[in-house]
Amino acid sequence: MTMAFDAHGETSDEALMVLYANGDRHAALALTQRVTPRVLAYAARLLGGDRAEAEDVAQETMLRLWRVAPDWRQGETKVTTWAYRVATNLCIDRQRSRGRKRQMALDDAPEVADDAVGVEGRLQDAGRMAALEAALAELPERQRQAVVLRHLEGMTNPEIAAIMEIGVEAVESLTARGKRSLAAILAGRKAELGYEDDGHAG
Repeated sequence: MTMAFDAHGETSDEALMVLYANGDRHAALALTQRVTPRVLAYAARLLGGDRAEAEDVAQETMLRLWRVAPDWRQGETKVTTWAYRVATNLCIDRQRSRGRKRQMALDDAPEVADDAVGVEGRLQDAGRMAALEAALAELPERQRQAVVLRHLEGMTNPEIAAIMEIGVEAVESLTARGKRSLAAILAGRKAELGYEDDGHAG
C-alpha cells in the first residue's frame, strides 16, 4: 500500500528513503521534489552559474540516490548531506574535465516586467547575483564550496564538515577565508551594484 506525501510534509527525508526502498513511489516523488531544487541551486553556484551543467549534476545525483536506496541505513547520515557530497564531487569532476573554464550564465536573471515599475531594482538584483556568481567562481574550489554551503544553503558547520569530509575547524577556516576573498573581489564594484552606503568592511 502506498501513500501520497507532501514534499513539504513532516515525513523525514530518511523515512522517505526507506519507504521508497520498500517500493513506495509516492515517497520517491516527494523526496525528489524536496532535494532536487536544492542540489540544482547548489551545483549552479559551484559551476559558475552554468544551468545546463547543474541540471546534469542534479539528475545524476538523484539517480545515484535511488541506486543506494535499497541499502540505505536510516540514522547513519542525512539524505541531504549525502546528496550534497555527491553533487560536490560531480561538480569538481566537471570543472576539471572542462579545464576549469568558468562560465557566467545570465539566463536565470529575473525577467524585466512589461511595465517600467521596478525595472531598475530588478536589473540591480540581477547584476548583484551575476557579480556574486562571478566572484564565487574566482574563489579556490574548497573555499567556494564552504561559502556556498554556509551562507547560501544555510547549512551548519558540522553539516558542511560531513559533506566536505573535513573537520569543523577546517570548515570555519575555509569559510572565513572565502568571505574575505569575496569581499576583496566585490569591493571595487560596490557602487555599481548599489552597495555604496555600506561603509564597513566585512
